[in-house]
Amino acid sequence: MATKKATAKPAVKQTETIENIAVATAPVKEVQPKKPTWEIKDRTYILKSDTTPLRYILQARNSRRSPLLWFDEKTAEQKEIRYATNQNSVFVQEQKGESILGSIIFEDGSLFVPKEKQNLQKLLSLYHPALDRKYTEFKPAVLAEEELDSLESELDAMIAAKDMDVDQAEAILRVELGSGVSNMSSKELKRDLLLFAKNKPYLFLELANDENVPLRNFAIKATEEGIISLSQDQRYFTWAANGKKLMTVPFDENPYSAMAAFFKTDEGVEIYRSIEKKTA
Repeated sequence: MATKKATAKPAVKQTETIENIAVATAPVKEVQPKKPTWEIKDRTYILKSDTTPLRYILQARNSRRSPLLWFDEKTAEQKEIRYATNQNSVFVQEQKGESILGSIIFEDGSLFVPKEKQNLQKLLSLYHPALDRKYTEFKPAVLAEEELDSLESELDAMIAAKDMDVDQAEAILRVELGSGVSNMSSKELKRDLLLFAKNKPYLFLELANDENVPLRNFAIKATEEGIISLSQDQRYFTWAANGKKLMTVPFDENPYSAMAAFFKTDEGVEIYRSIEKKTA
């Protein structure tokens, strides 16, 4: 009778087991983000002043009267900088041999610097202390983002103004135009509200979301209609009918803003309801 031979199982190599364990337990190395690199390209710089001079000369070198220095955080040193047309570095201590000093001149508010002038570009984009104070680098992508944000805010403000009721429109316009809104028709209010939203969208949206604005307007209207009175020194409000004091205005605070805050208190809510009945 024939017997089956036992099939031998392949032996597990110890080295393979160890290698597999080592791979499985090896710490994963963190991938460090690459540092942004300096892009070689043409650059344009523009003055930030509202008035654009025909010609503006930006300081190009250090002097006793007008220091031109850059603080190096790595070495904790103030480094003297200057624009030399024949030097690669903008730092005086790194410039070698005779330096030919150059001028930095903005014509009609702008300065175009070609990519070949890397020393001047780096001086203006990285090291000059007047960067973002007297001038800025023109960046189309950043400008487009800012313009898009402005357009979206204008659109949001215009939509909100279009759907706003007359009372809230009056409250917002009173902040901008003062007591003159009391004599405006609903059409005039709507027109001026839309113009306000278009010309000052950020302020409009801020006022539209401020819950104190309607309460402030309510207090002003109650004063104009002779329901409540504000003392000549603007220190307290009273009932116009009997002179009974309603509230004292905190020092150095707008009286109507203080009254709006008062309307939110338990006592102020009752006063608000009483005024509301008199204006109904």
